Amino acid sequence: QVQLVESGGGSVQTGGSLRLSCAGSGRTFSSYAMAWFRQAPGKEREFVARISWTGDLTYYAYSAKGRFAISRNNAENTVYLQMNSLKPEDTAVYYCAAGRYTEYASGYDYWGHGTQVTVSS
Repeated sequence: QVQLVESGGGSVQTGGSLRLSCAGSGRTFSSYAMAWFRQAPGKEREFVARISWTGDLTYYAYSAKGRFAISRNNAENTVYLQMNSLKPEDTAVYYCAAGRYTEYASGYDYWGHGTQVTVSS
């Protein structure tokens, strides 16, 4: 069993940066691939970025490529999402998830409760 708690969300202006954190509990945290998803009001949850359990493989959605960076520290059971050059369309609730190394939400077994990111123009 893995429990995930996101933090680091907030309100920023266009072009700003935020760093999201996801703290995991459980001895098996490091054995899971991790991902970030987001859900904007009235829209479906969408994939943002994923990282393998070792941290040596990453993959980004087109909308995040070149602006966001996912990383993890298995010693601290934490995964991060550094978000730069934020745009209003990045406004959403951001969720971290633990599971298989895939961009599909169905591949993840554990989810956090989300953290709100709001980008104003």
